[in-house]
Amino acid sequence: MEEELDSQMIKRSNIPLILDTYNDIFSSFDSRPYSEKALSDDFLIECKKAARDKDDHGIELVLAMPKARRNLNDEFKIKKRLREHFHKHFIEKNADLHKIRKEGLLWVFLGIVVNVLVAVGFINFESNILHTIIALFEVPSWFLIWEGMGKIFLESRKIAPDFAFYKKMANCEIIFRSY
Repeated sequence: MEEELDSQMIKRSNIPLILDTYNDIFSSFDSRPYSEKALSDDFLIECKKAARDKDDHGIELVLAMPKARRNLNDEFKIKKRLREHFHKHFIEKNADLHKIRKEGLLWVFLGIVVNVLVAVGFINFESNILHTIIALFEVPSWFLIWEGMGKIFLESRKIAPDFAFYKKMANCEIIFRSY
């Protein structure tokens, strides 16, 4: 029977996880009810591993529980809690990604503006002192451009895996099954 369940879960779902109790989903240090409890790091790590190579659409998170331990009322609360968690973190990661990219674009823009001002300053002034002062602004202009590009292309990559995971999970279907 367990082999049948395993093959059904693999065929019909994208993320099958087998649980002994509902508490496997949540932090063992959190004594609040299921509707408020923090999710377990181990549970999230397993979800991330399983979701890594999945498409963004049509993901099912199938949580298999022993038939004798299932409680529909608890499952309703747990589904709601999981959806809230995934949606909240998706919104947070999305905001973080936009903030980093926006800051990066601002830095690049400021760097270009300073660089143009430096170039115009070299053309219009003949004083050696002014040339020296203007030349001192050339380094910060390139710093702003390169750091801005680093934010856009490198720093945003650090958040991208978490963003992709929470994007997938925010739209997944959560199903409890018996085994």
